[in-house]
Amino acid sequence: MSAADVTRFAPSPTGRLHLGHALAALFAAREAGPRGSFLLRIEDIDPGRCREAFVEGIFADLRWLGLDWPEPVWRQSRRLSAYAEALDALRAQGLLYPCFCSRAEIAREIAASASAPQGPDGPLYPGTCRALPRDEARRRIAAGQPHAWRLDVAKALAGAPPLAWRDRDAGIRAAAPEIFGDAVLARRDAPASYHLAVTVDDAAQGITCVTRGADLADATHLHRLLQHLLGLPTPEYRFHPLLADAEGRRLAKRDGAPALADLRAAGVSRAEVLARIGWAA
Repeated sequence: MSAADVTRFAPSPTGRLHLGHALAALFAAREAGPRGSFLLRIEDIDPGRCREAFVEGIFADLRWLGLDWPEPVWRQSRRLSAYAEALDALRAQGLLYPCFCSRAEIAREIAASASAPQGPDGPLYPGTCRALPRDEARRRIAAGQPHAWRLDVAKALAGAPPLAWRDRDAGIRAAAPEIFGDAVLARRDAPASYHLAVTVDDAAQGITCVTRGADLADATHLHRLLQHLLGLPTPEYRFHPLLADAEGRRLAKRDGAPALADLRAAGVSRAEVLARIGWAA
């Protein structure tokens, strides 16, 4: 940790914050250092799942934890032009291609394959649309066929030098973005993927240390490649352990992890919450 890092906590407003979020936010704020800046960013790029009421809840929960941040708070939904510009830059380098495959079609092709390479998020995309003739791709786009934009990772790596990034606990780590295969960077219902948006935003906000849960450490490999391709600076990284329930399952919204608001309403104090997450105030 340097004396003046810029860090951020970037939740999605798809529900109220839980104990795992509390740990992530406090971890990021501490990493900023005594003269640094702790920023809050709202990752609300998915209009189908994000709710404004949850944004207000995030503010209330973080203030209850004793955290503060400078205004204005960045909102991804207001930065779509920045993501479009990044996609255009990658497209101009010939590194993106449209993929018209549905999830079901991809699953069937993978099932029919003798061996499907595995990545951090499951089986890798088999590359069905990678060699699609350009004229056919244009025709299908013009006809309004739903499609995603994938990164041709082999082509991107062919022109890249050896890439690495610094983990503040583990030291220098060689980047291996190929573990994600041809990752989706945008689709019609999501103008930028998490990978693209967070990479662009971290650079634009001058983040010097990205803090993440250990479950997202692998994403850094792909982000390092995107930084290279887009000419963006590379911050340092630090990862915090994940909180688990009594059965050893990671705390998550989808599994009904107790919300900070519910704990507060039940009379649980801030000190008790800090004790539950093993945080030394």
